[in-house]
Amino acid sequence: MDRNRTVRKAVIPVAGNGTRFLPATKAVPKEMLTIVDRPVVQYAVDEARQAGIEHIVFVTSRNKQAIEDHFDDTPELISSLSRSGKEAQISELEAMLPKAGSVSFTRQQAPLGLGHAVWCARDLIGDEPFALLLPDMVSFGAHGCLAGLMDLYREVGGNVVGVEQCAPKEASKYGIVGKGETVRHGFAVTEMVEKPAAGRAPSNYYLNGRYILQPEIFSILAHQPRGAGNEIQLTDGMLKLSASQTFHAHPYQGRTFDCGSKQGFIEANVAFALDRPDIGDGVFESVREIVLSYESRIRAA
Repeated sequence: MDRNRTVRKAVIPVAGNGTRFLPATKAVPKEMLTIVDRPVVQYAVDEARQAGIEHIVFVTSRNKQAIEDHFDDTPELISSLSRSGKEAQISELEAMLPKAGSVSFTRQQAPLGLGHAVWCARDLIGDEPFALLLPDMVSFGAHGCLAGLMDLYREVGGNVVGVEQCAPKEASKYGIVGKGETVRHGFAVTEMVEKPAAGRAPSNYYLNGRYILQPEIFSILAHQPRGAGNEIQLTDGMLKLSASQTFHAHPYQGRTFDCGSKQGFIEANVAFALDRPDIGDGVFESVREIVLSYESRIRAA
């Protein structure tokens, strides 16, 4: 595939109900739950912008208005902050505000799976390669994962996926790729297997929720039968696309937290808090005391 076709747009699916976080998500979208002081979805948007993405397409559903409001201007709030002399907060809010016309929203009316959510963005993406970021998967490292995918895409073109290594015994929990020829920023993908049976995984490299896909994926997803969970699975569509187009993988050097799980969400909050110069030391001492107290209770039990 032509590696000179610039990736300008990204899709961020935010239509899920967040049932694993009930009752917190009864009235608040799961993507608006905060890691320290920023909503989960903001991290995906920041990562996309840092990688050079110019336009973001959100695939939403009912009761997600808070996401749209978050990425809109708030003159009343800015005015209030200005009167209070809170210029630093004003600067932070203005820096995260997308440029006019650089964000679009489309709806996935029925929960038919990730593949269907991606397909819902087809008319807004058009005949262009695009990035896909799953907002529940939050990158933590010196650089966002998508920037590495962009480097690999400029090298080889085609389709690119982000991967990380897991313990071999954990491979049955993930979508796993087979490792082929090494290139500068990654390696060729020889196969993709969704949750392989124990001992049958082709490697321990798992898909971490970052993709660059060619627009031909849309025509495949349009006719993709339902798979696991009675949903239209993106992995099934990528497998069909791999019969005619190349796939490469970029191993991310940071860490991805699965904030769709309670444990991953808590881990992300701790990691990002410890990384903050304004609160890191205090959080470290607090976490240390909590852990020591927990260990003491365990020993006494």
